[in-house]
Amino acid sequence: GIPTMNTTSPTIQHGIEIIESPALLQQRMLQARAKGQRIAFVPTMGYLHEGHVSLLRAGRARGDLLVLSIFVNPMQFGASEDLSRYPRDLDGDLAKAATAGTDLAFCPQPEAMYPVGFQTRVEVTEVQKGLCGDYRPGHFAGVATVVLKLINLVQPHVLLLGEKDYQQLQVIRRMVRDLALPVEVLGCPLIRDHDGVALSSRNAYLSPSEREQARSLSQALFAARAAFAAGERRRDALLDVARSVLAAQPALRLEYLELRDASDLTPPPATLNDPVVLLIAGYIGRTRLIDNLL
Repeated sequence: GIPTMNTTSPTIQHGIEIIESPALLQQRMLQARAKGQRIAFVPTMGYLHEGHVSLLRAGRARGDLLVLSIFVNPMQFGASEDLSRYPRDLDGDLAKAATAGTDLAFCPQPEAMYPVGFQTRVEVTEVQKGLCGDYRPGHFAGVATVVLKLINLVQPHVLLLGEKDYQQLQVIRRMVRDLALPVEVLGCPLIRDHDGVALSSRNAYLSPSEREQARSLSQALFAARAAFAAGERRRDALLDVARSVLAAQPALRLEYLELRDASDLTPPPATLNDPVVLLIAGYIGRTRLIDNLL
């Protein structure tokens, strides 16, 4: 059941105050700040899983007011991507969010976020290059633009993001630094299922056999981590270890497997010395999956 929203009085569902109007939200948040309340904010596209819930719990521990946004952002989807079929379950989302102590959920309609005439884009030009940026042109401009707008509406003291979308996290960190946004960005650990697969709303698309095949992404990362732990520091040797695992799973259509500097995502030297992150993306059937490991 999606309640019909009106913009004057907030709706309460699962004990969470729901606001649909951006103007009303901003007013409410400025009042909270004026009262000295510390605001923690978790932006999501909904269809919440344990990864999102872990962000909400971390936010609950860091703020007086815990705000969740649920908005499937059309600006970050390409023309041929899964915007129309992206999974949605508002009632289930609010029930899960309530278990983490969420106070308020912002659930706007696209036309409220992007009214007629909307034309501004925010781009983090270097961090968005390569990796997912190569395969999803325009995606990170869509992410940066909506997150900047959400920060302006929610006025949070702390913004909590998952490390699963590692490039996205670095894009937002850079934007916050470059534009001097008065918010702390907190990256939270990626959460995995019992079989090692990174939790993702898009996992809902996978058939049981595809779900089994999806384990190859994390298995490749774990194999490289084991080689690293055993002392291997040659970049190409570590990539070869991961590739040999992927070679055993023909169902995976690999987009990229790359080692990058963990702090700025620049390509590392042939012999690793600074912390690195191994990032992977590819398709199992029609479903695009990403994963990474520090």
